[in-house]
Amino acid sequence: MKKVLLSSIAALSLLMVSAQAEGMKCGAGKCGGAMKQGMMQKAKKMHKKRMNSPFLIKHGLPHLTKMVAKSWDDPKLALTADQKAKLMEVRKTTMSGVKKLKPEVMKLRKEIIEASKAGTKADALKAKVEKLASLEAEATMVHLNCIDSTKAVLTKAQYDYLMQKRKGHMKKMQEKMI
Repeated sequence: MKKVLLSSIAALSLLMVSAQAEGMKCGAGKCGGAMKQGMMQKAKKMHKKRMNSPFLIKHGLPHLTKMVAKSWDDPKLALTADQKAKLMEVRKTTMSGVKKLKPEVMKLRKEIIEASKAGTKADALKAKVEKLASLEAEATMVHLNCIDSTKAVLTKAQYDYLMQKRKGHMKKMQEKMI
């Protein structure tokens, strides 16, 4: 009985040590399959997100009304009823402006890509590229106006709180990517 118990404990110990060693390898980035595949899927998702953006500036500008919506009832943000009404109007104006432009941007972008793949020369695509740039610039201005309008509604303390939350969120995202 003692021999069976001792051999079971020894076998279990060996299994745990080898599992721990495997885990340490993966933590150091030395395991292949699953970890790499997960990171590749994240990278593809981020690329797709950028490709679906109608903006000239794809990242870096805060989406303030989205951030406000996530913290709508946060006691630290402490939005008043008047602020909430104004922010809803800003969001509605912004979303309608972007929703109007996005289909045009996506269609034109697709046309340019397909034409380029089909062998159309750059000179022949110049007018479409200029139109695309103009639409993306217009969408970016909608975004910038949204930022200005949202800042005008919030107090400095509320805005600073949102930026601190954003900074924390961005730090977490960067840590996940490593």
